[in-house]
Amino acid sequence: MQFEKVIGQRETKEQLVQMIQHNRLSHALLFLGKEGSGSLALALSFAQYIVCEKVNGKQPAVASLFEQAEATGGSQELLNDACGVCSACLKAAQMVHPDIHFSYPVIPKKSGDKPISTDYAAEWREFISIQPYANAYDWLQFIGAENKQGNITAEECNDITRKISLKSFESAYKILIIWMPEYLTKNGNKLLKLLEEPPPQTVFILVAENDALVLPTILSRTQLVRIPLLTNQDIEGALVQRSGVALEKAGQVAALSEGNYHEALQLLQHVEDDWLLTVREWLNLIVKKSYPSQLKWIDDMNKQGREKQKQFLKYFTHLLEQAIRLGAMPEDAIGAFSIATAERDFAERLNKLSNIHQQEAIINELDKASYYIERNANGKMLFHALSIKLYHIITNNSLILVQ
Repeated sequence: MQFEKVIGQRETKEQLVQMIQHNRLSHALLFLGKEGSGSLALALSFAQYIVCEKVNGKQPAVASLFEQAEATGGSQELLNDACGVCSACLKAAQMVHPDIHFSYPVIPKKSGDKPISTDYAAEWREFISIQPYANAYDWLQFIGAENKQGNITAEECNDITRKISLKSFESAYKILIIWMPEYLTKNGNKLLKLLEEPPPQTVFILVAENDALVLPTILSRTQLVRIPLLTNQDIEGALVQRSGVALEKAGQVAALSEGNYHEALQLLQHVEDDWLLTVREWLNLIVKKSYPSQLKWIDDMNKQGREKQKQFLKYFTHLLEQAIRLGAMPEDAIGAFSIATAERDFAERLNKLSNIHQQEAIINELDKASYYIERNANGKMLFHALSIKLYHIITNNSLILVQ
C-alpha cells in the first residue's frame, strides 16, 4: 500500500517521511490511533516506503539514499511515497515481501493447538486486502473465532525472535508489524530484550488502539507516533471516491462516524435512510401537536431497531451542533464553515425555532435517550417520552428538563 492510498493523515505521512529523510528512523515505533483512523494502513504504507527500490536506490543504508536521488535528479514525488511499481513494492502490496513480517491475534485451529500468526497468513492477506480499516473483532470473526478469545501467543513471540534473527533477504531492513499488541498480555515480556536491543537494520512497528492495554515495559521501549482521528472531509471524500456514495449522503455518514472510517463503512449499510427528512417530520409533528401522526411516527421508529434508533439520535445531535456553531459564529466566518447545503438550511431553521440553551437541552435529552436504548429501553415508551420533553423545551423553554 502506498501513502497516497491512505485516507487523509497528511501530517502523519509527512512525519514518517521525515524520519527517513533526516535519518531519524527508530528501531521500534508505536502507531497509536483509535479504531478507523488508519493506523494499520499507515504501517503498511510506511513498511512499503522503507523497502521501495526506487526510493532507497537499493543502497544498504537508507541515510544515503536521498543524496543519490539529488545527484541523479530524482523527483520529490518519488521520495515522498513508494513508487508502487518496483519488485519490492509489488511484493509489499501483496504482503509477500520476505523482509516484512506480520504478527496479529490468532486462535487455535483445534483443541491443543499453539497457533502462530503464519498459520493464518493466507487469511491475513485476504482480510487486509479488502478491509485495511477493520478492527480486531472483524478479523477474529473472519477466521471463525466466534466466541473464542484471540491472543498473540508465547509461541508467536518465540517465532518473532526466530524471524528477526535471520538475515534480510532483499531489503536493507527487516520489518515486523505487530497489529494489536494489546493481545500480547504477559507474553510480551519475551520480546522486551529484542525490542531494546534488536539486530541491526531491524524495525518494529506496533499498531495499537488503546495504550492502556499495552504492557508498560513495551511502551517504554517504543517511539510513539500518534494517529489522529480522520476529519469529516476526509471520510466524506473517501466515501464518494471509493464507495460511490452521493455527496449529500456521504456528508451525513461522515458526520455520524466521528472520525472513524470503519464506523462510516458500517453506517453505509443504512445509507438509504434519510435521517434529515425523519428529523424534520418529527419536529413538525411535535410543534403542530399532531398526536395521531406522532404515534404513527413513534411506531415506525420503534420498528427500526436499536442500532438505527441510535444512529437517528446521533444524527439529530449532529444537526443541533451545526445549528449551535452557525449561531455562535460571526457572519463573515460562516462562509468558510463546511456543511452540506440541506443541513445548513435545516440548522438555520432550528436557530429560528429555538435558542442555544434550548438546543443544548435537546442534545442532553437525546444523549440520555441513546444511553437508555443501549440498555434495551422500550422504543415506543422512550420516543413518546422524548417527544413530550422536546415539545416542552421548544414551546415553553422548560430547561428544568435538563436536570
